[in-house]
Formats: sequence, C-alpha cells, structure tokens
Amino acid sequence: MVALTVWFPIRSGAPGRRDRFVKAATDVSFSISPGKTLGLVGESGSGKTTVGKAILRLVPITSGTIRLAGTDITTLPESRFRPFRRQVQMIFQDPFGSLNPRWNILRIINEPLKIHFPGLNRSQREERVVQLLRKVGLSANSLRRYPHEFSGGQRQRIGIARALAVEPKLIVCDEAVSALDVSVQAQIVNLLQDLQQELGLSYLFISHDLAVVEHISHDVAVMYRGKIVEKADAASIYRHPQHEYTRNLLASVPSVD
Repeated sequence: MVALTVWFPIRSGAPGRRDRFVKAATDVSFSISPGKTLGLVGESGSGKTTVGKAILRLVPITSGTIRLAGTDITTLPESRFRPFRRQVQMIFQDPFGSLNPRWNILRIINEPLKIHFPGLNRSQREERVVQLLRKVGLSANSLRRYPHEFSGGQRQRIGIARALAVEPKLIVCDEAVSALDVSVQAQIVNLLQDLQQELGLSYLFISHDLAVVEHISHDVAVMYRGKIVEKADAASIYRHPQHEYTRNLLASVPSVD
C-alpha cells in the first residue's frame, strides 16, 4: 500500500461554500510480508478501520495505490477485481452482527463457496464446511444451528471459518477479539497464530489493545489522526518508541504496578 488516502466529503449545502472533508486516512503506506502480521494500533477515530476497509475496497479510495501479490487493485473494475476478493478477507469486530441471524451455519459458510467455487457440488461444499468448522475448533453438529445458539467466542470462530472458506492470502482482523472475554481472546489469538503457521496467512491486525497486538504482531504501525506516525518491528515499538504519541499510547496501558 502506497500513499493511501481516504477522505469523506461533507456537503455544506450552502451556495458558494466549499465542501469540507473528513480526512480518515492520509498518505498511509505499509507492506505485509507473506506469513507475517502487521499490527495497526491507535485510538478510536484514528482511521484504522477505514484503512482495513479500503484494502477490501469497501470504502471509496481518494488516492494512492493498493497492491495485492504485485497487482494494482486500486482501480480495477468489479469484473476484474472479483477474483482478488478471494485473496483478502475480513474478520469483523462484532461476532454476532457480522453473521446473518436468519441463516444457519452451513448456509453462512457455504455462501462464499457457492460464489467462488462454482465447480463444487452441494455435497462437496458441505464437506468443505465441516472441514472448516473442525479447523476452527467446532464440531459438525453445528451445521444446522443458528448464530444466536452460540457464545461470542464460538461465533467469532464461525466468522474465521467463513473467512478461510475462499483460501485467502491476507485476512484483515478488525478488532477481532475486542468484544470477547479475556480468556476467550487468548483462545482466538492462539487459533489465529496456529492458522497462520499452518496456512501461511498474512494478517492486518487492527486493534486498540496494545497487549494483544504485542503478542500476535511481527511489525506494528501506529496511527494518529489518519496518518502513520511510527512503524517498526514489534520489539522496537514496545521497548524503544520514538514518537511522542506512541510513548503516550503505551503509557496509557494500565499496569498492576
């Protein structure tokens, strides 16, 4: 990603008055190596989620370039971009709101398979769904159940299984554990790390929880008011922060001392 900028216009409505913009992200640049995790941290409203959505082209991009496996996907028409949707997926913050409450788990995970793997028949897709559920720690008995019948951690595992269904190379984790209990957070983080080692996945891990980011990330980028103010490997960021905002961010973490 090179100099990504996402500005949202605010229409003034008054004659002769210029439109204003919400500058959600400005000149954001970073890269993620295969099989690695980049933690993207910052306070609420710093633009982290906007960057994640821009990578999936879920928000309009004002300027800049997004490259996926060497291909510029920034301005590809939908017909040509569709194959790239397989390569990048998202795990959402709300494990309940991101799942259709009217669909059972089989249909939820089966839907991307129907779209991206039209050559699979019904039984092959169902077998694939069972394999995905087992991979994230759920049993085949879950197929006919609905999202409200699961705990928050189980629902997030279902969201992870859905993301894995199309065999992506990059997964954007947008506050993927912030809505979960601390013990469940650890289980989901460990699951993500195991899947990364097994499948060679890359993660963009968006979070305000600095302890979780330190545990899972190889590199860390710090965002402030829509811009990246510091970027380095995780050890350097946490032990020798260079930017004043990074130091303040780390100092705000509660300590038992």
